[in-house]
Formats: sequence, C-alpha cells, structure tokens
Amino acid sequence: MSLPGIGPLPLYGFQRPGLLLFGLVPLALLAVYVLVLARRRRRLRRFTEAEVPQSLWRHLPIVVSLLSLVLLTIALSTPTHDMRIPRNRAIVMLLIDMSNSMRSTDVPPSRLKAAEQAASQFASQLTPGINLGLVGFAGTPYLLVPPTPQHQATLDALKKLEFGDGTATGEAILTSLHAIGATALAGGDTPPPARMVLLSDGLENRPTNPQDPHDGAYTAARLAKDQGVPIATIAFGTQSGEIEMDGQRVAVPVSADQMRTIARLSGGQSYTATNISELNKSYNAIENDIGYRTVPGPGSAGWLRLGVITALIATALALLINRRLPT
Repeated sequence: MSLPGIGPLPLYGFQRPGLLLFGLVPLALLAVYVLVLARRRRRLRRFTEAEVPQSLWRHLPIVVSLLSLVLLTIALSTPTHDMRIPRNRAIVMLLIDMSNSMRSTDVPPSRLKAAEQAASQFASQLTPGINLGLVGFAGTPYLLVPPTPQHQATLDALKKLEFGDGTATGEAILTSLHAIGATALAGGDTPPPARMVLLSDGLENRPTNPQDPHDGAYTAARLAKDQGVPIATIAFGTQSGEIEMDGQRVAVPVSADQMRTIARLSGGQSYTATNISELNKSYNAIENDIGYRTVPGPGSAGWLRLGVITALIATALALLINRRLPT
C-alpha cells in the first residue's frame, strides 16, 4: 500500500522484528487510561448521584496519540518493500530473423523493417549499463555486434540487416551463447546474468529437425537453460503473410509453436505480435523483465512520516478539545 505524499507502507520483511514488541506499550497505556477513567467516575459518584454528561470527543486526542505510537513502532522495526533498480552487469543478445519470409508485407512496410524499428526502440530504451549484442541470422548466423554497453553500435547495425535463404535458429542461439561466454565484465564474483531476445516468423529449416543433437533449435534452447540464459521469443507476423518467389506468390504464415517451445525449454517467456504496436508491447514487457532487478529496500520512511503527522494531529486535537485556558 502507498499513500500520496507519504510513500509506500509495507508490512513485511521487518529487519528488526524484535522492536515490534514496543507495540505493547500503546496497549498498556490504553489500559491505564481506561483504569484512570474508571477511578475518576467512582470519585465523581461520591459527590453526586446523577451521571455527569461528558462528550466522547474528549477521548479522541489520546486515541490518535496511541495510534501515532503504533505507527512509529512499525517504523522502528524497519519494514522493507520491493524496489526495481537497473541492472549494470547484465548481457542481452538480440537475435533477428533475416530469412526471406521476413520480406512479407503483412506487417508494413515489411516484417523485417518493422522488426528493425521495434528493436531499435528497445535498444534505445534499454538500461544504459546493460551490455547489448546483436545476431542476425538466415541460413547462417552473424554476430553483428558483440555485447557492449555502447547501444549505438546495435542501433547502427540494425539498419544494415539483409535478407538470406534459410532459417538457422539453433545456430543463432549457439552463436549468441558463444558471444555471452566470451564477454568479460569487471566486477562481481559470479558470471553476469544473461538473456536472449529471439524474433522470428517461422520454423527452423537448417537443420530441418529442431531436435538435431548438433545445432537444432531445441537442443540449443536446452543448452541455453543449462548455462542459465533464458530466451524470450517473439513470433512475429500474421497467418496471411505472403512473399513473391520466382514470379509466384508463396504463403509464409507465422508459426508460433516452435518459438513457444524454445522459450519453454530455455526457461524464458514467449510472445506473439501481429503488428508493430504489439511488437513494441512485447519488447517493453521484455525490457521491464531483463532491464531491472527487484531488491528489498527500506520501507520505514512512509510509516515515520505518517506517525509524525498523526502525533501532530493528536497535539492539535488535545489543544482544541481538552483545552484548559478560559475562553
């Protein structure tokens, strides 16, 4: 829960849970207050048999004061809340299908041009500290940009993608894994986290069997999982896609099943997009997942602000309701 002007008010992840015992103090003070009221009522009855009417509003200052103590006790116990902070040692590899089926204009101006635009937007918005690389593939994969924090290199390379015959998805994954393994990053005692983002519109056909033990797409996806590199896949295009080859119209409908399987085998997420807007949404979802990490952050500030404000309100109520100065 979060309040405007106050901030988040978490009630979990206490770093000093023992201090919550101070929450018994307001309860004890409330018990003392009730006891004092009872004794005062008995003393009044010594002098009069009639019940002296008293406003219930007179209890409001003490109630608000005790609430303030409860809020400050929670602040002292140091709760935490989830914070998203940018990654600064991660590696992200973009894999873009450049096969001839990407010539289809079912997504204008063409599948490949739309993919370039969306990938460029993704690269320009990606957390600056992330090392970004690019692999373009048709029948043969090409490491166009090794992982680097200089994202402009990827933006420049995306403008130069060229079509080719075949779709070697498995080899593209293996090429990316090699690029990730060859990237040395300073800092940290463990290898940096790495992710792949694979965009394609169809089935692998080099080799034709994705289970091929050497370079099949499913084999490469399992290897990626073994190396801790999930693959986020985007199946891009529509079922009505066509291209012209040798003077004939050839249907090139998008095939999402293989892409979903690659994502599942690697431990990643799968997405589908039939237009540039959906593609941008897919890239944004991926960026939110891989561009940041969630860590526990201090959550006392909101409770402290609320406790102080409540204490000030209690003081004001005491002066207004239970004032002793003559009017």
